[in-house]
Amino acid sequence: MFFRLFVLASSLFFNLYACKGDYVSCIAKVKDSQAIQKNFLSIPITKKRRLVYAKHLPKTKILKYDPFLSLYLVEDKQPFQYPFDINMRLQLTTAIVTDKVAKKGHFIHNEIGLNTLARYSKKLATPALVTNSCCSLEGIVTQRGVIQKEYLKHFIESKTVQYGDIGIRVRDKNGDVVVSASDPFMKENPFKKGDIIVAFDAKKIKSAAFLMRKILFCKINTKHSVKVKRGSKYITYKVSIAKRLGGGALSDTFFERKGLYFDKRLSLVKITPAFQKYGLHRGDRLIQINGVLVKNQKELREHLEKFKNYSSLLFERNGFEFFVNIK
Repeated sequence: MFFRLFVLASSLFFNLYACKGDYVSCIAKVKDSQAIQKNFLSIPITKKRRLVYAKHLPKTKILKYDPFLSLYLVEDKQPFQYPFDINMRLQLTTAIVTDKVAKKGHFIHNEIGLNTLARYSKKLATPALVTNSCCSLEGIVTQRGVIQKEYLKHFIESKTVQYGDIGIRVRDKNGDVVVSASDPFMKENPFKKGDIIVAFDAKKIKSAAFLMRKILFCKINTKHSVKVKRGSKYITYKVSIAKRLGGGALSDTFFERKGLYFDKRLSLVKITPAFQKYGLHRGDRLIQINGVLVKNQKELREHLEKFKNYSSLLFERNGFEFFVNIK
């Protein structure tokens, strides 16, 4: 009995101390838990599991993997007494924390889907954690930006790693959420570049970050309503949630639905069997689509919508250029 009371008192003292706001205890917790390794994160979230962010396969037993955000859930063979929890309450203060220092700051903008990670006002060497003064996780800091708590929680709690897709990419513009690109290969995709997303399931949409969370976290094949403003007209569409195939650390050009995956320079890194009949090889670099030069995945996405029924692709291989026509 005395031992249990001692453990309870120690835990209570730890948590109260952690909420003082100076983040000294959070630095100590990051250090003691060995949450930051040389070039990856390994954060204890229960006494038996760790959340890992890494660009390589962890050496311990992998329970779950998210290829979009490079997240792993792994077995913890050396349990840490005080695992990190993910804070889902509103917080007034946060800091970016390593095992040596903490800097108070705030989010400049939130994470917009898988491609645009959040930005924080302070910078430290990556990887790092963003926590509140009670050392609860608000996000993890990577070279691409901050993966925020909503995505961490979704990954940890989901049985399978899947994201929803309705065939659009969006951005914030003058207070509106605007479609920046529409997937031409998604069947019966009703959306057009420039559409303003007004509501999702009758709930008003105020930011691109909020909308993308709603879409990505939907179950596959569920039905939803999306209200858009196109010019002066308002239209409500009924859509079915498809499986997201690209984004984040993966290629996201819309060609993923056809079986082609590109790197940042538009060189092919993966070709599924369905596309091998076109004679393409890994390493072939895309130069043009229908006569238009494209330099990156963003430009490719934005040009594709103009050619929904037919695309002529110019590739380069070892100095030799050749066309591939797809429908």
